[in-house]
Amino acid sequence: MSDFLPVSREDMEKRGWEEVDFIYVSGDAYVDHPSFGPAIITRVLENAGYKVAFLSQPDWRTDKDFTIFGRPKLGFFVSSGNIDSMVAHYTVAKHRRSTDSYTPGGKTGKRPDRAVDVYCNKIREIYGDIPIIIGGLEASLRRFAHYDYWDDEIRPSILISSKADLISYGMGEKQTVQIAQRLKNGENIRDIRDIKGTCYLIDVRETPYGGTECPSFENVKNSKREYAVSCRIQQDEQDFFRGKTVKQKHGKLMLVQNPPMEPLTTEELDAVYELPYMRTYHPSYEKDGGVPGIKEVEFSITHVRGCFGACNFCSLAFHQGRYIVSRSKESIVKEAKLLTTLPNFKGYIHDIGGPSANFRQPSCRGQEERGLCKGKKCLAPKPCPNLIADESEYLDILRTVRELPKVKKVFVRSGIRYDYMLEDKNDAFFKELVKYHVSGQLKVAPEHCSAQVLDKMGKPHIEAYIKFAKKYFDYSKSIGKEQYIVPYLMSSHPGCTLKDAVDLALFIKQQGLHPEQVQDFYPTPGTISTAMFYTELDPYTLEKVYVAKTPHDKAMQRALIRYFDPANRDIVEEALVKAHRTDLIGNSSSCLIKGSPKYAAVKKGAGALNTNPSKKGKNSYGKNKKYRK
Repeated sequence: MSDFLPVSREDMEKRGWEEVDFIYVSGDAYVDHPSFGPAIITRVLENAGYKVAFLSQPDWRTDKDFTIFGRPKLGFFVSSGNIDSMVAHYTVAKHRRSTDSYTPGGKTGKRPDRAVDVYCNKIREIYGDIPIIIGGLEASLRRFAHYDYWDDEIRPSILISSKADLISYGMGEKQTVQIAQRLKNGENIRDIRDIKGTCYLIDVRETPYGGTECPSFENVKNSKREYAVSCRIQQDEQDFFRGKTVKQKHGKLMLVQNPPMEPLTTEELDAVYELPYMRTYHPSYEKDGGVPGIKEVEFSITHVRGCFGACNFCSLAFHQGRYIVSRSKESIVKEAKLLTTLPNFKGYIHDIGGPSANFRQPSCRGQEERGLCKGKKCLAPKPCPNLIADESEYLDILRTVRELPKVKKVFVRSGIRYDYMLEDKNDAFFKELVKYHVSGQLKVAPEHCSAQVLDKMGKPHIEAYIKFAKKYFDYSKSIGKEQYIVPYLMSSHPGCTLKDAVDLALFIKQQGLHPEQVQDFYPTPGTISTAMFYTELDPYTLEKVYVAKTPHDKAMQRALIRYFDPANRDIVEEALVKAHRTDLIGNSSSCLIKGSPKYAAVKKGAGALNTNPSKKGKNSYGKNKKYRK
């Protein structure tokens, strides 16, 4: 009979275990669901025949929690949990968050800042040379010397600060099992240096031949240009097909990143998602009201991994990779049937998705022969001529699942790449998405309207969104539904000037949108955009990039997106004056805010957003009311 992994000494004894092979330490509460990375890794280890205990949110201020299972036979696996502990704790303004979705009752304070470092140092203090392997987002994205937004400085590889032995970067299933097997066979962890998807530290005198070397920790700490170069090298080698070994010197030590691990096959991915998860949080949390993070994913299905969209501000390309691996239809339908048997199921499958829900296959055939193109994107600024856009397989899965007994509706709530949808010559998926899989509002992510900002984001130009929106509303109207688009918009991304922020405000006005929330760009480790934020250079061109860094500059850009909010009026006026757009202050319908007469006159030649350079002073947005909410 399936059960949760042991979380106490008593659980061990019930299983008749005197010791465990591995202890998995997590900064999250224990949720045994395949949407949670710690659940996947621990179930994969269990399936490989190892005795695994789960140590959730241990009190790092004492030894007590770290010793409840005794000394593990083979070692520790450590992660911060599903997300980075610093992101979990702090807003982009560096204010402490009031809730934590991955903690019982949503309470804060149950894990430390920089959880991986703190947990590993405590384990070292107690157990000495015991093998420690770190993984998950926090470790994976900090594997090289990296810019740390919260300290506003360059920090060394997390292998240095944590005192761990190995990093398992990326999704980790294959390398986890290989590491475990090697340790079981009696190998010293310091001799395990050849497993793909891992990083290790050695004396510089033992540096392996071959591969490529990026600028050292000392160099990137002292030179922003060197940091930008380092970022580009690391990103370019993040491809399992052609990626090389990457080395980075840290004083007398050399950090070595082996090439990425090959992604799981469809059969292997099916097997991972069919392991005996309990699909909920541990019952000990019931008294606290459960774990909020389960609510959005409890009745969701992951059908794909990887994302060839590779937006510059997203860490997925550096962690999961750009190569697409999908589960079989049979496995997805099997999971959907399982969901219908769960006690809380009400007939609604909340998502069949992934990083980008409508990706099911590599973007072109060439990836099977040479990997993904270095330094290029499949969809931005325009779709590659070699792109194969075909959503028929995904549509077939949605059709089958929505016809299952007990299933009332299947939603698609993961990110949809609308630019990819537009490239599919068959609109069947588009039409059925609108008809069957939207709950009145479809969330998509144009992020901005300025071409130069979108280029820095690695996103398609806004014309793709305009075309998509028109088709979306036309299809909604044709079936007699009043449905809306909720566009995600971002302020203060590197490359976004105050003028660009004003242009975005005009776009919002002309589209009739009223964004309820605004996301400031958040510089998290491991992204190209974060490198731009810190260095004010584009890693791929080394050209200067404007970056809004002061809280007030960010506040002006953020306020412009919600220019209609009376609370923002004064700062919006300040921004418009600073941007020399006083023509947008006044009583005219073209103005963003009302103001005193001295700002009402429109300066000669000053116009709103112009997307066609050949038509100066004319605006191509907002003419069709069908775009409006």
